[in-house]
Amino acid sequence: MQKFNKRNKIIDLVDANYHLLPVINRFGINLGNKDRTLERICEDHNVDIDFFLVIINTFHDADYFPEAELKSFSPLLIIDYLKKTHQHYLTYVLPKLDHLLSELIAGNRSEIHQLDVIVQFYQKYIKELLMHIQEEEKEVFPFVSAMVSLKKKLPSYSIHTFEEEHSNVDIKLNDLKSLIVKYVEPVYDNNICNEFLISLLRFENDIKNHARIEDKVLIPQVIEIERQMNE
Repeated sequence: MQKFNKRNKIIDLVDANYHLLPVINRFGINLGNKDRTLERICEDHNVDIDFFLVIINTFHDADYFPEAELKSFSPLLIIDYLKKTHQHYLTYVLPKLDHLLSELIAGNRSEIHQLDVIVQFYQKYIKELLMHIQEEEKEVFPFVSAMVSLKKKLPSYSIHTFEEEHSNVDIKLNDLKSLIVKYVEPVYDNNICNEFLISLLRFENDIKNHARIEDKVLIPQVIEIERQMNE
């Protein structure tokens, strides 16, 4: 699959993969950039073009994940991107999923609520996801930022603690998807059910990339910083 480069334009990204739109927005870049290149747009928005391209290409191509290149960027840059991703989840993705699931339940044409198990699984998953995000925002990210900025290790926390407790939230999304496809009987509005499932699939793909960046880039970066400080 061809990779995007500095000479491409926003329209090239959208034409190739419109799912990249929210990823582009996380860098503070919106539409309406006329025919300016990605390099020019990133300059205008004070965005690191190399980091932007790596993230965009990672989301565009599931087989593309340049660990070495990603690890070459500052952990602070990685954290800033991850925090903006969290904000997108909390303010848009999760409220949309909640709304669609409510509509799906409201459209039930049977007295038997066959979605009960799915709803319970979904609610449990969201609770775990919110706890995961909260831990990163209140514990992990401040810890890493302090280590990088202050050049010293904080005794109250270790990235190994997070590494051991880091749940695979993306795997549980796949389980939820399977439950819906296999067990939702045709007593609900097909269009709403499809829209909920499509939104869930988009979220699953997004969070897989999010988790890869955390597990394969940020955590190894911090482990190496800790190792150097302990020498």
